[in-house]
Amino acid sequence: MKIAHINMFYLPTYGGVERVMQELAEYQVKQGHEVHVFCCDSDKYQRIKNKEEIINGVHVHRYPYWFRLSLSTFIWPSFLWKLPKYDFDILHSHVSGHLYVLLTGIVSKFKKSKHIHTTHCPWTDAFHPGILKPFIFLNDKILNKISFNLIDKIVSITPWEHEILQKYTEKGKIVTIPNGADPILYKKISPNNFKKKYNIKGKIILFLGRLNPTKGPEVLAKAGKEILKERSNLSFVFIGSDEGKAEEVREMIKDEKNMQYIGPLNGKEKIAEAYQASSVYVLPSYREGLPLTLFEAMASGLPIVASPVNGVPFEMKNNENGFFVNYGDINGLKEKILKVIDNPKLAREFSKNNKEKSKNYTWDKINERYLKVYEDAKNKD
Repeated sequence: MKIAHINMFYLPTYGGVERVMQELAEYQVKQGHEVHVFCCDSDKYQRIKNKEEIINGVHVHRYPYWFRLSLSTFIWPSFLWKLPKYDFDILHSHVSGHLYVLLTGIVSKFKKSKHIHTTHCPWTDAFHPGILKPFIFLNDKILNKISFNLIDKIVSITPWEHEILQKYTEKGKIVTIPNGADPILYKKISPNNFKKKYNIKGKIILFLGRLNPTKGPEVLAKAGKEILKERSNLSFVFIGSDEGKAEEVREMIKDEKNMQYIGPLNGKEKIAEAYQASSVYVLPSYREGLPLTLFEAMASGLPIVASPVNGVPFEMKNNENGFFVNYGDINGLKEKILKVIDNPKLAREFSKNNKEKSKNYTWDKINERYLKVYEDAKNKD
Protein backbone atom coordinates (compact mmCIF):
# COMPACT_ATOMS: atom_id res chain seq x y z
CA MET A 1 0.00 0.00 0.00
CA LYS A 2 0.92 3.66 -0.36
CA ILE A 3 0.24 5.33 2.97
CA ALA A 4 0.37 8.99 4.02
CA HIS A 5 0.38 10.22 7.62
CA ILE A 6 -0.74 13.82 8.17
CA ASN A 7 -0.13 15.76 11.37
CA MET A 8 0.98 19.20 12.57
CA PHE A 9 4.51 17.98 13.41
CA TYR A 10 6.93 15.12 12.85
CA LEU A 11 10.57 14.50 13.76
CA PRO A 12 12.57 16.27 15.14
CA THR A 13 9.52 17.23 17.25
CA TYR A 14 9.26 14.44 19.78
CA GLY A 15 5.90 14.48 21.55
CA GLY A 16 3.57 11.55 22.10
CA VAL A 17 1.67 11.93 18.82
CA GLU A 18 4.91 12.24 16.84
CA ARG A 19 6.28 9.10 18.47
CA VAL A 20 3.11 7.17 17.61
CA MET A 21 3.38 8.33 14.00
CA GLN A 22 7.04 7.37 13.86
CA GLU A 23 6.32 3.87 15.20
CA LEU A 24 3.48 3.34 12.71
CA ALA A 25 5.32 4.79 9.72
CA GLU A 26 8.60 2.96 10.27
CA TYR A 27 6.84 -0.34 10.96
CA GLN A 28 4.83 0.07 7.76
CA VAL A 29 8.04 0.69 5.81
CA LYS A 30 9.48 -2.55 7.24
CA GLN A 31 6.33 -4.34 6.05
CA GLY A 32 7.07 -3.21 2.50
CA HIS A 33 4.67 -0.28 2.21
CA GLU A 34 5.56 3.11 0.74
CA VAL A 35 5.06 5.63 3.53
CA HIS A 36 4.99 9.44 3.48
CA VAL A 37 4.49 12.06 6.20
CA PHE A 38 2.99 15.50 5.57
CA CYS A 39 3.41 18.20 8.23
CA CYS A 40 4.18 21.88 8.68
CA ASP A 41 7.75 23.20 8.65
CA SER A 42 8.02 23.92 12.38
CA ASP A 43 9.27 21.98 15.38
CA LYS A 44 7.00 24.20 17.57
CA TYR A 45 9.82 26.68 18.22
CA GLN A 46 11.46 27.46 14.86
CA ARG A 47 11.14 26.70 11.17
CA ILE A 48 12.82 23.57 9.87
CA LYS A 49 15.00 24.31 6.87
CA ASN A 50 14.94 20.84 5.35
CA LYS A 51 11.53 20.62 3.66
CA GLU A 52 11.97 17.24 1.96
CA GLU A 53 13.90 14.29 3.39
CA ILE A 54 13.77 10.57 4.00
CA ILE A 55 14.00 9.48 7.66
CA ASN A 56 14.40 5.74 8.26
CA GLY A 57 12.68 5.00 4.97
CA VAL A 58 9.80 7.45 5.53
CA HIS A 59 9.37 10.27 2.98
CA VAL A 60 8.84 13.48 4.95
CA HIS A 61 7.26 16.56 3.34
CA ARG A 62 7.18 19.80 5.35
CA TYR A 63 5.09 22.69 4.07
CA PRO A 64 5.45 26.33 5.20
CA TYR A 65 3.00 27.45 7.81
CA TRP A 66 1.31 30.80 7.22
CA PHE A 67 0.77 31.74 10.87
CA ARG A 68 0.50 30.16 14.31
CA LEU A 69 -2.27 30.34 16.89
CA SER A 70 -0.51 28.63 19.80
CA LEU A 71 2.51 26.47 20.63
CA SER A 72 0.88 23.47 18.96
CA THR A 73 -1.49 25.05 16.42
CA PHE A 74 -0.16 26.23 13.06
CA ILE A 75 -2.03 27.01 9.87
CA TRP A 76 -0.40 25.47 6.77
CA PRO A 77 -3.09 25.12 4.07
CA SER A 78 -0.67 24.74 1.16
CA PHE A 79 -0.73 20.97 1.48
CA LEU A 80 -4.30 21.10 0.16
CA TRP A 81 -2.91 21.64 -3.33
CA LYS A 82 0.32 19.68 -2.71
CA LEU A 83 -1.20 16.43 -1.43
CA PRO A 84 -3.34 15.75 -4.54
CA LYS A 85 -0.14 15.45 -6.62
CA TYR A 86 0.36 12.04 -4.99
CA ASP A 87 -1.71 8.88 -5.17
CA PHE A 88 -2.26 7.08 -1.86
CA ASP A 89 -4.35 4.11 -0.82
CA ILE A 90 -4.57 5.39 2.74
CA LEU A 91 -4.56 8.95 4.09
CA HIS A 92 -4.10 8.74 7.87
CA SER A 93 -4.61 12.02 9.73
CA HIS A 94 -3.77 12.53 13.40
CA VAL A 95 -5.26 14.72 16.18
CA SER A 96 -8.86 15.89 15.91
CA GLY A 97 -9.90 19.51 15.69
CA HIS A 98 -7.38 20.83 13.17
CA LEU A 99 -7.95 22.27 9.70
CA TYR A 100 -5.72 19.69 8.01
CA VAL A 101 -8.13 16.91 9.09
CA LEU A 102 -10.90 18.54 7.06
CA LEU A 103 -8.54 19.18 4.13
CA THR A 104 -7.37 15.55 4.22
CA GLY A 105 -10.99 14.43 4.03
CA ILE A 106 -11.61 16.66 1.01
CA VAL A 107 -8.54 15.27 -0.76
CA SER A 108 -9.51 11.69 0.09
CA LYS A 109 -12.86 12.08 -1.67
CA PHE A 110 -11.29 13.78 -4.68
CA LYS A 111 -8.51 11.16 -4.99
CA LYS A 112 -10.68 8.19 -3.91
CA SER A 113 -8.30 7.31 -1.07
CA LYS A 114 -9.46 5.93 2.27
CA HIS A 115 -9.26 8.41 5.13
CA ILE A 116 -8.31 6.96 8.52
CA HIS A 117 -8.17 9.32 11.49
CA THR A 118 -6.66 8.83 14.95
CA THR A 119 -8.14 11.29 17.43
CA HIS A 120 -5.34 11.26 20.07
CA CYS A 121 -8.01 12.39 22.56
CA PRO A 122 -7.87 16.23 22.47
CA TRP A 123 -11.30 16.72 24.01
CA THR A 124 -10.76 18.46 27.33
CA ASP A 125 -10.55 22.26 27.39
CA ALA A 126 -7.77 22.64 29.93
CA PHE A 127 -5.28 25.48 29.58
CA HIS A 128 -6.16 26.49 26.02
CA PRO A 129 -4.99 30.03 25.22
CA GLY A 130 -7.79 32.54 24.71
CA ILE A 131 -7.06 32.97 21.01
CA LEU A 132 -8.06 29.33 20.40
CA LYS A 133 -11.44 29.45 22.13
CA PRO A 134 -13.43 30.78 19.12
CA PHE A 135 -11.84 28.08 16.94
CA ILE A 136 -12.64 25.38 19.51
CA PHE A 137 -16.25 26.57 19.57
CA LEU A 138 -16.45 26.43 15.76
CA ASN A 139 -14.81 23.00 15.75
CA ASP A 140 -17.36 21.67 18.19
CA LYS A 141 -20.39 23.13 16.44
CA ILE A 142 -19.46 22.83 12.77
CA LEU A 143 -16.01 21.74 11.58
CA ASN A 144 -15.70 18.44 13.47
CA LYS A 145 -19.06 17.28 12.10
CA ILE A 146 -18.00 18.07 8.54
CA SER A 147 -14.52 16.59 9.03
CA PHE A 148 -15.78 13.35 10.59
CA ASN A 149 -18.26 12.91 7.77
CA LEU A 150 -15.26 12.71 5.41
CA ILE A 151 -13.49 10.00 7.45
CA ASP A 152 -13.86 6.30 6.65
CA LYS A 153 -12.64 4.94 10.00
CA ILE A 154 -12.02 6.75 13.29
CA VAL A 155 -9.47 5.35 15.74
CA SER A 156 -9.97 6.38 19.33
CA ILE A 157 -7.07 5.67 21.67
CA THR A 158 -9.38 5.06 24.64
CA PRO A 159 -13.06 4.13 25.16
CA TRP A 160 -13.37 7.32 27.22
CA GLU A 161 -13.72 9.20 23.91
CA HIS A 162 -16.65 7.25 22.51
CA GLU A 163 -19.47 9.33 23.98
CA ILE A 164 -17.83 12.52 22.68
CA LEU A 165 -17.15 11.05 19.25
CA GLN A 166 -20.77 10.03 18.80
CA LYS A 167 -21.68 13.74 18.76
CA TYR A 168 -19.86 13.93 15.43
CA THR A 169 -20.12 10.50 13.84
CA GLU A 170 -21.86 7.15 13.90
CA LYS A 171 -20.78 4.46 16.38
CA GLY A 172 -19.97 1.96 13.64
CA LYS A 173 -17.12 4.12 12.33
CA ILE A 174 -15.23 4.01 15.64
CA VAL A 175 -12.58 1.47 16.61
CA THR A 176 -10.33 1.68 19.69
CA ILE A 177 -6.60 1.07 19.41
CA PRO A 178 -4.42 2.18 22.35
CA ASN A 179 -0.87 3.46 22.19
CA GLY A 180 2.10 1.11 22.52
CA ALA A 181 5.54 0.64 24.02
CA ASP A 182 8.88 0.32 22.26
CA PRO A 183 10.51 -3.15 22.26
CA ILE A 184 13.66 -1.78 23.90
CA LEU A 185 11.69 -1.10 27.07
CA TYR A 186 11.11 -4.82 27.57
CA LYS A 187 14.83 -5.56 27.56
CA LYS A 188 17.19 -4.95 30.45
CA ILE A 189 19.73 -2.18 29.82
CA SER A 190 23.05 -3.41 31.18
CA PRO A 191 25.11 -1.73 32.40
CA ASN A 192 22.68 1.00 33.41
CA ASN A 193 24.70 4.18 33.94
CA PHE A 194 21.80 6.59 34.37
CA LYS A 195 22.36 7.29 38.08
CA LYS A 196 26.11 7.58 37.63
CA LYS A 197 25.80 9.92 34.67
CA TYR A 198 23.56 12.35 36.54
CA ASN A 199 25.06 11.79 40.01
CA ILE A 200 21.79 10.56 41.48
CA LYS A 201 21.66 8.96 44.92
CA GLY A 202 18.97 6.67 46.29
CA LYS A 203 15.71 5.52 44.75
CA ILE A 204 14.35 7.62 41.88
CA ILE A 205 10.80 8.97 41.67
CA LEU A 206 10.44 9.77 37.97
CA PHE A 207 8.47 12.32 35.98
CA LEU A 208 8.94 11.73 32.24
CA GLY A 209 6.89 13.73 29.79
CA ARG A 210 6.40 17.20 28.37
CA LEU A 211 6.65 19.90 31.04
CA ASN A 212 3.24 21.20 30.02
CA PRO A 213 0.59 22.74 32.31
CA THR A 214 -1.70 19.75 31.72
CA LYS A 215 0.97 17.30 32.93
CA GLY A 216 1.31 18.79 36.42
CA PRO A 217 5.10 18.54 36.91
CA GLU A 218 4.96 21.36 39.47
CA VAL A 219 2.49 19.30 41.50
CA LEU A 220 5.02 16.49 41.80
CA ALA A 221 7.73 19.04 42.66
CA LYS A 222 5.61 20.30 45.56
CA ALA A 223 4.99 16.77 46.81
CA GLY A 224 8.67 15.90 46.37
CA LYS A 225 9.77 18.84 48.50
CA GLU A 226 7.44 17.68 51.26
CA ILE A 227 8.81 14.14 51.08
CA LEU A 228 12.42 15.29 51.15
CA LYS A 229 11.82 17.08 54.43
CA GLU A 230 11.57 13.60 55.93
CA ARG A 231 13.61 11.43 53.56
CA SER A 232 17.14 12.07 52.32
CA ASN A 233 17.49 8.71 50.53
CA LEU A 234 15.19 9.54 47.60
CA SER A 235 15.67 11.53 44.41
CA PHE A 236 13.09 13.23 42.19
CA VAL A 237 13.99 13.42 38.50
CA PHE A 238 12.11 15.41 35.85
CA ILE A 239 12.70 14.52 32.19
CA GLY A 240 11.05 16.12 29.18
CA SER A 241 10.86 19.10 26.87
CA ASP A 242 9.73 22.50 28.11
CA GLU A 243 6.17 23.43 27.16
CA GLY A 244 5.63 26.16 29.70
CA LYS A 245 6.46 24.62 33.08
CA ALA A 246 10.22 24.03 33.04
CA GLU A 247 11.18 27.39 34.52
CA GLU A 248 8.64 27.05 37.31
CA VAL A 249 9.93 23.58 38.15
CA ARG A 250 13.56 24.74 38.02
CA GLU A 251 12.77 27.58 40.42
CA MET A 252 10.93 25.26 42.80
CA ILE A 253 13.71 22.67 43.01
CA LYS A 254 16.80 24.89 42.74
CA ASP A 255 17.70 24.48 46.44
CA GLU A 256 16.99 20.74 46.57
CA LYS A 257 20.09 18.61 46.01
CA ASN A 258 17.91 15.52 45.54
CA MET A 259 15.74 17.01 42.80
CA GLN A 260 16.81 17.77 39.26
CA TYR A 261 15.38 18.64 35.87
CA ILE A 262 17.41 16.91 33.15
CA GLY A 263 15.55 18.20 30.11
CA PRO A 264 14.54 16.04 27.16
CA LEU A 265 16.24 12.72 26.46
CA ASN A 266 16.68 11.80 22.80
CA GLY A 267 17.20 8.16 21.94
CA LYS A 268 15.13 5.15 22.92
CA GLU A 269 17.94 3.49 24.88
CA LYS A 270 18.44 6.61 27.02
CA ILE A 271 14.72 6.71 27.79
CA ALA A 272 14.67 2.99 28.64
CA GLU A 273 17.69 3.48 30.89
CA ALA A 274 15.90 6.27 32.80
CA TYR A 275 12.80 4.16 33.38
CA GLN A 276 14.77 1.10 34.46
CA ALA A 277 16.90 3.12 36.90
CA SER A 278 13.75 4.40 38.65
CA SER A 279 11.59 2.99 41.44
CA VAL A 280 8.26 4.81 40.89
CA TYR A 281 6.75 6.56 37.88
CA VAL A 282 4.44 9.50 38.65
CA LEU A 283 1.85 10.90 36.22
CA PRO A 284 0.29 13.86 38.13
CA SER A 285 -1.72 15.19 35.17
CA TYR A 286 -4.74 17.45 35.04
CA ARG A 287 -5.83 15.73 31.85
CA GLU A 288 -4.57 12.90 29.64
CA GLY A 289 -5.70 11.16 26.50
CA LEU A 290 -3.79 7.94 26.88
CA PRO A 291 -0.11 8.74 27.43
CA LEU A 292 2.64 6.64 25.91
CA THR A 293 4.53 6.99 29.17
CA LEU A 294 1.89 4.92 30.97
CA PHE A 295 2.69 1.90 28.80
CA GLU A 296 6.41 2.63 28.80
CA ALA A 297 6.43 2.61 32.61
CA MET A 298 4.47 -0.64 32.62
CA ALA A 299 6.85 -2.28 30.14
CA SER A 300 9.73 -1.16 32.37
CA GLY A 301 8.11 -2.80 35.39
CA LEU A 302 7.60 0.46 37.28
CA PRO A 303 4.86 0.92 39.89
CA ILE A 304 2.76 3.93 38.88
CA VAL A 305 1.16 6.75 40.83
CA ALA A 306 -1.21 8.60 38.48
CA SER A 307 -4.19 10.93 38.28
CA PRO A 308 -7.33 8.92 37.37
CA VAL A 309 -8.19 11.20 34.45
CA ASN A 310 -9.78 10.59 31.04
CA GLY A 311 -8.31 7.45 29.44
CA VAL A 312 -5.96 6.43 32.25
CA PRO A 313 -8.44 4.38 34.35
CA PHE A 314 -9.33 2.30 31.29
CA GLU A 315 -5.80 0.87 31.19
CA MET A 316 -4.60 1.14 34.80
CA LYS A 317 -6.26 -0.27 37.90
CA ASN A 318 -5.88 1.11 41.39
CA ASN A 319 -4.03 -1.28 43.75
CA GLU A 320 -3.12 -3.49 40.79
CA ASN A 321 -0.76 -1.40 38.65
CA GLY A 322 -0.09 1.26 41.28
CA PHE A 323 -2.20 3.95 42.92
CA PHE A 324 -4.54 6.70 41.80
CA VAL A 325 -4.25 10.17 43.36
CA ASN A 326 -6.49 13.05 42.32
CA TYR A 327 -4.83 15.93 40.50
CA GLY A 328 -3.34 18.50 42.87
CA ASP A 329 -3.58 16.30 45.99
CA ILE A 330 -0.09 16.89 47.41
CA ASN A 331 -0.68 14.86 50.58
CA GLY A 332 -2.14 12.01 48.54
CA LEU A 333 0.89 11.96 46.23
CA LYS A 334 3.23 11.96 49.20
CA GLU A 335 1.34 9.11 50.88
CA LYS A 336 1.14 6.85 47.83
CA ILE A 337 4.72 7.42 46.67
CA LEU A 338 6.01 6.51 50.11
CA LYS A 339 3.66 3.55 50.32
CA VAL A 340 5.32 2.08 47.21
CA ILE A 341 8.84 2.95 48.39
CA ASP A 342 8.29 1.52 51.89
CA ASN A 343 6.64 -1.74 50.77
CA PRO A 344 9.06 -3.72 48.56
CA LYS A 345 6.67 -6.66 48.37
CA LEU A 346 3.86 -4.43 47.11
CA ALA A 347 6.22 -2.71 44.65
CA ARG A 348 7.27 -6.11 43.27
CA GLU A 349 3.62 -7.10 42.86
CA PHE A 350 2.84 -3.91 40.93
CA SER A 351 5.97 -4.43 38.82
CA LYS A 352 4.98 -7.99 37.95
CA ASN A 353 1.42 -6.95 37.06
CA ASN A 354 2.66 -4.10 34.88
CA LYS A 355 5.16 -6.21 32.95
CA GLU A 356 2.45 -8.76 32.26
CA LYS A 357 -0.13 -6.17 31.22
CA SER A 358 2.37 -4.40 28.96
CA LYS A 359 2.61 -7.49 26.73
CA ASN A 360 -0.72 -6.37 25.21
CA TYR A 361 0.81 -3.06 24.12
CA THR A 362 3.85 -4.00 22.07
CA TRP A 363 4.12 -1.90 18.92
CA ASP A 364 4.03 -5.05 16.79
CA LYS A 365 0.53 -5.82 18.08
CA ILE A 366 -0.64 -2.21 17.82
CA ASN A 367 0.69 -1.88 14.28
CA GLU A 368 -1.02 -5.07 13.15
CA ARG A 369 -4.32 -3.70 14.42
CA TYR A 370 -3.82 -0.51 12.41
CA LEU A 371 -2.96 -2.43 9.25
CA LYS A 372 -6.17 -4.44 9.67
CA VAL A 373 -8.14 -1.15 9.86
CA TYR A 374 -6.44 -0.03 6.63
CA GLU A 375 -7.22 -3.32 4.86
CA ASP A 376 -10.84 -3.33 6.04
CA ALA A 377 -11.29 0.24 4.81
CA LYS A 378 -9.77 -0.60 1.43
CA ASN A 379 -11.98 -3.64 1.00
CA LYS A 380 -15.17 -1.80 1.91
CA ASP A 381 -16.79 -0.07 -1.04
